[in-house]
Amino acid sequence: MTEFRQTLESQRWDDHRYYHHSRVNQSLHLFSAVSFLAAYALLFIDPATAAILAWCLSMTSRQAGHFFFEPRGYDHVNDVSDEHKEAIKIGYNIHRKVVLLAVWAATPLLLWLQPSLFGFIQPATSPGGWVHDVGIAWLALGVAGLAFRVAQLWWQKDLGTGLVWMTKILTDPFNDFKLYHKAPLFLLKGELIDPGHDLVEHGLEQQHA
Repeated sequence: MTEFRQTLESQRWDDHRYYHHSRVNQSLHLFSAVSFLAAYALLFIDPATAAILAWCLSMTSRQAGHFFFEPRGYDHVNDVSDEHKEAIKIGYNIHRKVVLLAVWAATPLLLWLQPSLFGFIQPATSPGGWVHDVGIAWLALGVAGLAFRVAQLWWQKDLGTGLVWMTKILTDPFNDFKLYHKAPLFLLKGELIDPGHDLVEHGLEQQHA
């Protein structure tokens, strides 16, 4: 259990220091975290609506921060190239995210053209039923996306790495809220990029340890 916790903290730290330099990105992650927490609560009441909330608000705001605001050039804080970070990323890098989001965007169209999903489900008979089917399909896509990456990491590394990553993803909303709840205040002060003081402090702590 100690090793699991240490690996989880390491994955969280790498994700923060490599991919969350922009204060706009951090603020969008805060919004995403709050939306995800609402979706988590709604999951027990209305799974389809929870999935729609998670994908349409939480995921879009989260990924917009990465695609449009996060610096993609050489990372001088960590002294690594963007290509290196993309190559070693444990979870979904930009290429994998594009594929996943393309499937997400195509799902409503597929259900519009094939309401029965080629005979696998009872076809919707109303717009509300179609929206519900889209929500359930997006919920299934989220579960499949998690399971697929865990299986990949199991094949490439080991099962433990995949399970730690899945735990990180599922608990990211709580951790992101803790990390980035002050990001909007920094934005209001005109600070667009995190100066990385916590990175330096963490590095010094590591050296002393």
